[in-house]
Amino acid sequence: MLGTYLWKKKLGLTALTALVLSSMVGAGVFSLPQNMAEIASPAALMIGWGITGVGILFLATALLFLSRLRPDLDGGIFTYAKEGFGELIGFCSAWGYWLCAVVANVSYLVIVFAALSFFTDKEGITIFGDGNTWQSLLGESVLLWLVHWLVLRGVQTAAGINKLATMAKLLPLGAFIILAAIAFKMDIFDLDFTGIELGVSVWQQVKDTMLITLWVFIGIEGAVVVSARAKKRKDVGIATMLAVAAALGIYILVTLLSLGLVPRPELAEIRNPSMANLMVGLIGSAGEIIIATGLIISVCGAYLSWTIMAAEVPFIASQHGSFPKIFGLQNGNNAPSSSLWLTNSAVQLSLVLIWLSGSNYNSLLAIASEMILLPYFLVGAFLLKVAFDRSNKGLLLIAVGACIYGLWLLYASGLMNLLLSVVLYAPGVIVFLYARRQNPQKHNLYPAEKLAIAALLITTIPAIWLLIK
Repeated sequence: MLGTYLWKKKLGLTALTALVLSSMVGAGVFSLPQNMAEIASPAALMIGWGITGVGILFLATALLFLSRLRPDLDGGIFTYAKEGFGELIGFCSAWGYWLCAVVANVSYLVIVFAALSFFTDKEGITIFGDGNTWQSLLGESVLLWLVHWLVLRGVQTAAGINKLATMAKLLPLGAFIILAAIAFKMDIFDLDFTGIELGVSVWQQVKDTMLITLWVFIGIEGAVVVSARAKKRKDVGIATMLAVAAALGIYILVTLLSLGLVPRPELAEIRNPSMANLMVGLIGSAGEIIIATGLIISVCGAYLSWTIMAAEVPFIASQHGSFPKIFGLQNGNNAPSSSLWLTNSAVQLSLVLIWLSGSNYNSLLAIASEMILLPYFLVGAFLLKVAFDRSNKGLLLIAVGACIYGLWLLYASGLMNLLLSVVLYAPGVIVFLYARRQNPQKHNLYPAEKLAIAALLITTIPAIWLLIK
């Protein structure tokens, strides 16, 4: 739906801003209260959001400058990495981003049916559960291929639908923030302010919040990914900054106000989407319906946005010879049909695995966040290279800030998550080598590429051993 609009028409500032905001503000915000309370105290969250706020603004500013300094690099995330650091690094950026998008789409489908369980499940009767029952799998599969079918065939009102979905998700969020501010109790907020009951230091708590705070900002690059479709190039950066500022305000208020409604240990045990349960405490049973409905609308809007972004990056990478040529095929509506088919097939397989393993939304959060770390770091690294080439101190400051934030995320994510990302990047080597074989001009690997591939594959062995240990 959103895809056909993007592929056929040019996007103005409002549509670009809605795309970015819709991409970021999806399922995560409705589960933020529980997600954060489970791992961090109020003190740690205030520090964590401070670091994230500064870091994400550096990243957004880096995207803004690159969209203006290098307007020739349509596609953003992938093309920045490829232009700055070569074919293999560019591929890894595209591969990591694509895997992140696949997992994000899986998580959206899972959380939709977890929200529907508020309407269907009763005590002793589980239908949709946490979005991982066989009934959920069936419903998720139907929704997945329905959206796929609509995107391939085209719905001309898609832009209006996306804008309406963005507005619709902001209404229940705004209502929650206002009501939570009215009901906020400082004595509850101050209870175990530094998280002694958690048994870890405040600094460790701050580190533990990083993948979650990053998760809710994934999608910040939405306008850059589709920059080739923008009416005005300058709108790409403006849309990104507007959406980031709005999202940051929403996330901070939702997280901190929630800790003033119920004690942190109690909040950590609430099932997701936790905002629905908090809303019940604020206005009664109607609150559950309002938040669950808002979440479903919100996630569907985000799912539309991510459907296009999940297909767009492999499509662009294929045009540059970094992904196999099959990803570059389009249908009569100029939609990247092959990329959509392959992407949604991966989503379907992942849904089956979620059902078999009994995993839930929280399990997917860490995987998606980890896979986006390298692509985001490379944005700052490429701006750093541009800044040195242009001898521009202002650009250098922004680039260093974005790089430091990227390195901080890699450090804060922890060893096990880094090992997981190594294992998930390794299969991409086969895709990369196959794409190179299809391109006679790029068939031979450079020595540095051979060394990097060998290092990745060798590292995979102990990574798998440690993960299954």
